[in-house]
Amino acid sequence: MVTWKDFQALKPEDPLKALAARSPTFFSRYQGQPDEFGFNLETFALWEPIFRFCYEDYFKVKAKGIENIPGDGRAIIVGNHSGLLPVDGAMLEMAMCSKHPSPRRVRFLVSDWFFNVPTLGDWMKETGQVRATQENARKLLNGAELVGIYPEGLRGVGKTFRERYRVVDFHPGFVQLAIAMQAPIIPIATVGGDEIYPNFVNLKKMATLMRMPFWPLTVTFPWMPFPLMFIPLPVRWLMNIHKPIDLGYPPERASDKKLTHRIAREIQYDIQRDLNHLLRERKSIFTGWDEDE
Repeated sequence: MVTWKDFQALKPEDPLKALAARSPTFFSRYQGQPDEFGFNLETFALWEPIFRFCYEDYFKVKAKGIENIPGDGRAIIVGNHSGLLPVDGAMLEMAMCSKHPSPRRVRFLVSDWFFNVPTLGDWMKETGQVRATQENARKLLNGAELVGIYPEGLRGVGKTFRERYRVVDFHPGFVQLAIAMQAPIIPIATVGGDEIYPNFVNLKKMATLMRMPFWPLTVTFPWMPFPLMFIPLPVRWLMNIHKPIDLGYPPERASDKKLTHRIAREIQYDIQRDLNHLLRERKSIFTGWDEDE
């Protein structure tokens, strides 16, 4: 059983020094680099051991096809969203920081709701997340960044357990952005996140009262005291990263709604088919797949 002392042991005396030793390429890439969106390498370094522990030891995440994400240049990463909390984004960030041959950050576009929560909004900025607007997305891509988008939005993370791994219709905004900015799209299918917080029902009236996008009832929330209510189940994860898709359309086609909706659905269905395949191959939620998978 993981205890609070285990988490305390993850915090190094000098987070920046520890990050530099563990991921020197990532550290040198962003050390001293200004960021208009508020990324703070020290804050990232402080929290990195906890998320790395979740990635390597708790969820035992496997990232297949990590080499499909380019080490330089602009790209848009899209995938299925799940887990009530955006843990899937954090796990992809850890894969890029510690497993990629050319480590780099992923700038996830995040709903206004999270940025409006006191303290949480600042923390999200400092760990690299960006408020979801077209202007911000274009700036990031112009800066040759990796932009992470979950086209299901809050509908994805708020799924009930009965709806797990059923991909909600993708908003076509990521396709419009890819065409306008001439950026490749990299689809990712993630299995594991839908089961870390089994959500039995969403209480819409309570969500409205609490000004939250949804109010779930899980095994621990809201029954357990803080922070126990947020401890996830130790489910095995697999992220299957597809090869980049270069759409090949000129920028002026970004305003073609019929085209962008069609492409968004095609990518959505590809991810859904991949999820279905991965779920059929999985042995159990806690043991995952065969070692050679």
